Amino acid sequence: MVKNKFIADYQINASKKIVFNYLSTASGLSEWFADDVIITEDKSYIFHFDNEDHYAHLVSLRSNMHVKFEFYDPAVPNEEDLSYIEFKLEENELTQTLFIKVIDYSDVYDDEESAAIWEGLIGQLKEIIGG
Repeated sequence: MVKNKFIADYQINASKKIVFNYLSTASGLSEWFADDVIITEDKSYIFHFDNEDHYAHLVSLRSNMHVKFEFYDPAVPNEEDLSYIEFKLEENELTQTLFIKVIDYSDVYDDEESAAIWEGLIGQLKEIIGG
């Protein structure tokens, strides 16, 4: 299947530290991104949404800056072109404005659908944070 790389920036009015907690922890992610997020003993993440479990590894983390989850199918252990979601926190130094950069590499949606989905998800995050 052909994958699509969706990239978008969303302004958020909150501190990096607060926002990063919602992007990088199971409890934070389960408040806005998925119905539930579980971290297993082997440090795999299970994201539960749309009545399905989606398995991921945390492949990159830089505190208060960046987090990347790579999704995999446990039934296909040698899959090569894995989907991923990456969140980067970027601050405009002139205006001190904080942005979340979302990079969604998946085979599920086109840009228009992805934009609508992420607008809704980031909207939920902003409501929770108050930003």
